[in-house]
Amino acid sequence: MTEKIVVALGGNALQSGKGEATAEAQLEVVKKTCSYLAEISAMGYEMGVVHGNGPQVGRILLASETAKDVTPAMPFDVCGAMSQGYIGYHIQQALKFALEKKGIKAPVATIATQMVVSADDPGFTNPTKPIGPFYSEEEAKAMEAEKGYTVKEDAGRGWRRVVASPIPTKIVEIDAVRKLWDTTVTISCGGGGIPVIEKEDGSLEGVAAVIDKDFAAELLAEQVDADILMILTEVEKVAINYNKPDQQDLSTMTLAEAEKYSEEGQFAPGSMLPKVKAAMKFVTAFPNKKAIITSLDKAVDALEGKTGTVITNS
Repeated sequence: MTEKIVVALGGNALQSGKGEATAEAQLEVVKKTCSYLAEISAMGYEMGVVHGNGPQVGRILLASETAKDVTPAMPFDVCGAMSQGYIGYHIQQALKFALEKKGIKAPVATIATQMVVSADDPGFTNPTKPIGPFYSEEEAKAMEAEKGYTVKEDAGRGWRRVVASPIPTKIVEIDAVRKLWDTTVTISCGGGGIPVIEKEDGSLEGVAAVIDKDFAAELLAEQVDADILMILTEVEKVAINYNKPDQQDLSTMTLAEAEKYSEEGQFAPGSMLPKVKAAMKFVTAFPNKKAIITSLDKAVDALEGKTGTVITNS
């Protein structure tokens, strides 16, 4: 039986930290990313792709706000939808080409995806999700004073604006994803999905937030009954005592160990913690399945059991 895998792409799979933040530069990075995704597909997996949008949605919002005197600024949820469209377009184009080079004729399609969140989610009162570019502390504090943004230091890499990051409870377009799954490589829940709340009359309303793509990927993995949740990031393995002399890279982690390390504060809230929490949620829901956290260039090796951090229920 063919195994199903949901792959969550981190920011480094879309943009190079050293390169320009242009659409052209992003496409070049995405082409390399898709060569790895095509290798996963060639291994025989049925694959669905989820991507982040932190830098992109931040830049779209910044551009919209900067041009507000010329054209009306777009609401946050609309900016998220715009990021889904253009990132999905890049992945579609590059992945289709990469698959065909391997003789795989599968269609690739992006689904504009809404994610229901609770209006009472505590994430709305405690913004944690970094978006947009990095700033120096001085620049960030000036933006905080001038524009009322919430800014935080991001895992030793600089300062960024942070926004609410509620937990998704339902994928609105899940039926479409399921119907396409057997024949098509789907790109869904982009940027964590467009956050919406359900109103009393049954309608949906967009809200200003960015859902963490790892939690979105986990929910998708549950909803399509995936065998593996793979979260790709910048590091080959999850580590404790990260960036310290006694750093320890982990090849495996049980649910109990992950809980213990999380409580100890081993994982940064804006980076590794949501990845570990999403992996924990998946193996809790599916005790006989596994989650893998590794780097993009080690994805195939990790699926072959050669590297990465494998999280299991026990």
